Amino acid sequence: MRLGIVVSEFNYDITRLMLEKAVDHAKFLGVEEVLVLRVPGTFETPLAAKKLLEDGCDAVAVLGAVIKGETDHDRVVADQAARKLMDLSLEYGKPVALGIIGPGATREQAAERLEEYARRAVEAAVKAWKRLREGPQRA
Repeated sequence: MRLGIVVSEFNYDITRLMLEKAVDHAKFLGVEEVLVLRVPGTFETPLAAKKLLEDGCDAVAVLGAVIKGETDHDRVVADQAARKLMDLSLEYGKPVALGIIGPGATREQAAERLEEYARRAVEAAVKAWKRLREGPQRA
């Protein structure tokens, strides 16, 4: 399997650790090749995910941390990124897993959740890819 990981550099103190946990978990799951594409912020993740899908990745895990500020900007960023990532998954017929913390998260909440979100995104991408390859099973 060829897994792409898109990681936002915004809130890098959080996302750097997310990336480390994600790569470690991908190796634990036996992923043969992991490609990482860094982008400035979560808003830029859909374009990077598209690039990885076009370049032959079987699935993509997207990592980011959208921290709540004084306005609703965090909601706009997270909602739009999630919507476009789902669109890409459907367009390419490949899993695009969401490992974006927020919106509405505090920095402390993001720090507490970073490992869980990173691992879950990788796990979802890998499992979905495997199950799609196997096809439907009789009930």
